[in-house]
Amino acid sequence: MLVELEDGRCRSCDGQLELCGADDATLDVECTECGDGYTVEPDAFNDGGIKYWPEAMVEFGEEL
Repeated sequence: MLVELEDGRCRSCDGQLELCGADDATLDVECTECGDGYTVEPDAFNDGGIKYWPEAMVEFGEEL
């Protein structure tokens, strides 16, 4: 699942982020351009944790 560029960008190169993991407290992201990966809080993309986190939890088979 890709993070929309207006919601968040890679902190290293300003590229597009892809969600690659989720749990009950964090989201794992990886840049599609430079490959940098890191963990962020569920509300890191200014969505109050209601857009990306629930979708990622379902996509990665985690319980909400």
